[in-house]
This record gives sequence, structure tokens and C-alpha cells, in this order.
Amino acid sequence: MSESILGKHIMLVEDDESLAEWFGDYLRDQGYLVTLATRGDVAIELIESDQPDLVILDIMLPVKDGFEVCQAIRPFYQGPVLMMTARDHETDEVLGLELGADDYVVKPVKPRVLLSRIKALFRRAAVSETQVEEADPNKIIFGQLSIDANSRTTMLGGDKVAISSNEFDVLWQLAQSADSLVSRQDLVTQRRGIDYDGFDRSIDILVSRIRKKLGDDASNPYRIKTVWGKGYLFVKDAWD
Repeated sequence: MSESILGKHIMLVEDDESLAEWFGDYLRDQGYLVTLATRGDVAIELIESDQPDLVILDIMLPVKDGFEVCQAIRPFYQGPVLMMTARDHETDEVLGLELGADDYVVKPVKPRVLLSRIKALFRRAAVSETQVEEADPNKIIFGQLSIDANSRTTMLGGDKVAISSNEFDVLWQLAQSADSLVSRQDLVTQRRGIDYDGFDRSIDILVSRIRKKLGDDASNPYRIKTVWGKGYLFVKDAWD
């Protein structure tokens, strides 16, 4: 068993108790610590108090659905969120990603497939941490915007901005190349280690979320500009 797995805490939020127990038992056999929640409102409280290493979040939940849970936890939870649903709708996937999810799987999903997605999210988080350790320890500061790679925090106008790990990675990469074009290819390769196939919308969704959180104009962005067909341009003089 990999030492990196030991002690990893997964919060599984699923209202089908038999399915939750089945997945929970499987993940425990793989060496993970697993806790269960069957209601959205309860899940929010548990995630805030326990701060698990990863959340598997079903969409169809009582009291508060998975979209509401995802939106509610992002101000205080920065770990990976893997959304899981029986509805194979592209709009669900896009909405989940826009609200802060890091990945999305459709049920029925085989346990090994779920495990592979979990491992991929943990690998991505580990790579991000390694990159931070090797990066320049100094902050990037443009006007009222401050990005600290050591603590992985972002401040705007003196207020802390709650952004996910994936959002931070994209923002950091753009800020490091301020006033220079960063292609979608470069962003996808840096984030996933794979070539851009022209259809991956995850980067566009992440940039849209970053803009919203940093007060950029969604209809006419001036801080993180889109260069159509090419990529993005982080404007360093737009943060005063």
C-alpha cells in the first residue's frame, strides 16, 4: 500500500446508504479513511469541521443538493471535490465545475474507475504542492492583488479570496506570465500533463470562476483577457 494513501480522509456524500456503504468499504480496503454523509446540510457542517482530504459529492441529495453543497463549502474548503451523479447531462457537468468541483463522474461507476479518479486528484494536488516548494518564495503583487505561492493564498484589496487548488494553480501560472499570452495548451499541460485536444472546457471554466472571484467583468474582462483562439492574457496593471 502506498504511504501517500495512508491517512487520506475521504468524505463520501451519498443518500443511497447501501451504495455509500459499498463504495465506503471498497475505499477503506484501499487504505483510505472514509466517512459518510447522506444529507446535503449535514455534509456542509461535516466538511467544514473535519476538512477531509477529498470530497465525493452526489448531486441528488435531500435538503440541499450537491450543487448547493459545492457552492456552500468552497469559501472554507480548498480540497478536491469529485461530483457523482446518475444524470448524464453536460449542463450538470458544466454547472458542477463552475461551482467549484474538480472532476465529475456519472453513475453507475465501477469502483476501480472511481478509485482512478480519486488517485488522479490526489496526484494533481501533490504535484501542486511540489511546484510551490520549488517556486520563488516571494509573493506576486500587482496593485491590490497579492498571490502567495508558499501559503497558496490570494488577497485582493486586503481581503482573502477563497479559491480552490485548481483555481490557484491557473491563477499562479497566468500571473507568472503577466502581460504575456498563455495558451490553453500550456494551461492544460501544466494542470493535467496532457496535450490539449481542442475540446477541453475545464480551463475556460476555471478562468471564468477566477474572474468572478477577483471582480473582473464577465462580459468584458479587463484583468484576465481572452485572446480568442489562442489563450489568456493576465494584465498586471489592472489591479489598482
